Amino acid sequence: MPSATDRSDETTQTLAGLGAPPPTPSLAVVATPAPATRDLAELARAATDAPLEELLRRGLEGLSRLAPYELAVVFSLDADGRTLRPRASKGPLASDVVKQHALSLDDFPSLREALETRRARAYTEDDHAHGDGDPFDGVLDLPHGHACMVAPLAAGDDVLGVLTLDRRECVSYPTSVVDLVEVYARILALAIKSHQQARELATLGRDALEHARALEEQMNGREDSSLGVSRSPLMRQLARRVEQVASASTPILILGETGTGKERLAQAIHRASARRDKAFVAVNCAAIPRDLLESELFGHVRGAFSGASRDRLGRFKSAHGGTLLLDEIGELPLDLQAKLLRVLQMGEVQAVGSDRPQKLDVRVLAATHVDLKRAVAEGRFREDLYYRLEVFPLTLPPLRERLEDLPSLCVALLAELGPRTGKKGFVVTDAGLEALARRSWPGNVRELANVLERAMLVATTTRLGPRELGLDARAEGPVLTPDSPTDTVPVTLAENERRHVAHVLARTGGRVYGEGGAAEILGLPPTTLQSRMKKLGLTRRGG
Repeated sequence: MPSATDRSDETTQTLAGLGAPPPTPSLAVVATPAPATRDLAELARAATDAPLEELLRRGLEGLSRLAPYELAVVFSLDADGRTLRPRASKGPLASDVVKQHALSLDDFPSLREALETRRARAYTEDDHAHGDGDPFDGVLDLPHGHACMVAPLAAGDDVLGVLTLDRRECVSYPTSVVDLVEVYARILALAIKSHQQARELATLGRDALEHARALEEQMNGREDSSLGVSRSPLMRQLARRVEQVASASTPILILGETGTGKERLAQAIHRASARRDKAFVAVNCAAIPRDLLESELFGHVRGAFSGASRDRLGRFKSAHGGTLLLDEIGELPLDLQAKLLRVLQMGEVQAVGSDRPQKLDVRVLAATHVDLKRAVAEGRFREDLYYRLEVFPLTLPPLRERLEDLPSLCVALLAELGPRTGKKGFVVTDAGLEALARRSWPGNVRELANVLERAMLVATTTRLGPRELGLDARAEGPVLTPDSPTDTVPVTLAENERRHVAHVLARTGGRVYGEGGAAEILGLPPTTLQSRMKKLGLTRRGG
């Protein structure tokens, strides 16, 4: 018997040439490099996209081009570690009887040895006569001394089973063939393991998706349902338009003031579409630095730029098969607008540093509070992209135009904020609702959520009236500090907004960014707040 080193060297030579003629002509290796390469490629593909039965069929078919057989069987090891059961068979001797023929390792120590040593073994006539017998005794009428081989199916620390080969001819498989089959069995075992892992990941993915959908519904208050039950005529009309377009793949432009719930509307559209079981990916075009935005959207390849140490998918590829929301689309730079237009027209993206575009199936939703027609006129937004996105525009009304929904919004937001604040059972009193209805709500639903969350954190009662909400029972506007303005003379909406922003800036010491900053309190992107401050003539100190 050759040593392990000798066998390893011989295996290397055999793999290099894939089959110098063995001593016994009838057992000659019939593979050539090209067919073997194709067989391995087939195994790799089958490991991820084919049923296990198909994977095993392809594996045994490829094996026939490396070592001749009249019966090849893949046995899987039971969880008890003591029983081998046939999973697939091929060859003229394969039959229904073979498919039902289980083996006990207690009865076949030679098979147990193959599994423990992880080495393939060819049996001789002497082995059958003085060993533990042939595994197919009583099942197949094979002559004593026939060609017989067993190879373990092991992947890493996992022993999956064994692979057996039998022929009627009374010869032995040569060492070169045994070594080659041993290597092939390892590759087949890896393919089987990859197949199992792929199925496990798919199951986990489905479970995770269901969990994510449940969390999303909990966090978002089933906003898609509230569209249909809204008391506001504007929201009811919007719900009808959503029903018309949700099932299509048409791009949608969602318009509305900041804080009106554009992302929630996008999520509602996704949940009502045929893509509901795929990913919903959102990206805020105003919140990502300009030099990183292209990579964030379209991905990059390793080495595309300094710091690109690995490939990055990008948001478009992450949303393949699902929906991508481009929030604050009005802030997208002109050069990226051209690339986005190509994605919409051609259905393909090209990663930074790559010369090969990739086809994708992504539904694009865009949202903005910017007047895009004006932006087009001013040269800040591409006209062709605007008309590409504006196939089906949806406009969310501001909160001041849908005050009929204030009671239901408060109920939904209080329930949503419960897990976040750790407090439950809050309600807004009638007086509290009247005080809320007198506000102009420049920050819309997001501002309402901030007011309710602040009240839940500081209130000593679960009944939220004007006092608990920080509102004067008679006048519009917040009563946040003792030195807050008490002037109740009516002012313009712009002046009211200016005073409110100035007050928040004063409270934050002029800090716009970060946690507790003015942008977070107002529910605005920092860049949008800075733009508003400039228009309102405000500095970071609020004056």
